[in-house]
Amino acid sequence: MKVNRLLLVGAMVAAFGFTSCQQDEEIATQDSVSESTLNRIAELGFYNKNVEKVEGGYVVEGDIFLSESDLTAAHNTQALRVGESEQYRTTNLVNASGGRTITLSLDSKLPASYGASLDAAIARYNALNLTIKMARVSSGGNINITAAPRNAQYLASAGFPSGGNPYGSVKVATRYIGTDPNLGWFTTILAHEIGHCIGFRHTDYMDRSYSCGGGYANEGASNVGAIHIPGTPTGPDANSWMLACIGNGQNRPFNNNDKTALTYLY
Repeated sequence: MKVNRLLLVGAMVAAFGFTSCQQDEEIATQDSVSESTLNRIAELGFYNKNVEKVEGGYVVEGDIFLSESDLTAAHNTQALRVGESEQYRTTNLVNASGGRTITLSLDSKLPASYGASLDAAIARYNALNLTIKMARVSSGGNINITAAPRNAQYLASAGFPSGGNPYGSVKVATRYIGTDPNLGWFTTILAHEIGHCIGFRHTDYMDRSYSCGGGYANEGASNVGAIHIPGTPTGPDANSWMLACIGNGQNRPFNNNDKTALTYLY
């Protein structure tokens, strides 16, 4: 997921992380990333270990896409914070004043079976009666679900909104997802990536080891935006849909804290 926020794939597939955040994480992908780039990623408040170089930029924290321009652009420095276990948003959100429908499409090259999980993810959001509504279209959606490159080291990845619009793409790694994935698990992955597209960061921003395992890893104060959403808890939230990593087959519908965060923003 991720990525994005959101989860790198290790030698075993028993515990995956979102959009490239998995519990057994590979580190080889970081070898091709320069030290200056890793430092810039850290300055922006993202975890700079296991960074994957991809076309047009980098995947960090297992599922969050940062473009080359993201690394060089001036960023809003408000709300710098070292987090606890709370829901977090970026400084960029979708402009939904007065209501807005976000359309989502599934690339025809992907297995048709993926449609059931996309429909279920859309239903999870629409059940909350947010100012943002979501609808599936056959092609050309505001958010298009496409295949990740064959060598991708993540389950799925996405980016953050810009210009008041959602990030336009969620990439899924079919070699890890498979052709007929567990419905609740893949629904959670897609809902998580859509969460990044509309401005959510990882719930375990303060310590990715909480969901991914391994050593303590605080992502640090961020000038790209890691703003606490009022009303969400200050203690660990074991079932949030925006945790950085997910176990194989695990289903995480929105819990009460997730619903609080979503209704506060939208």
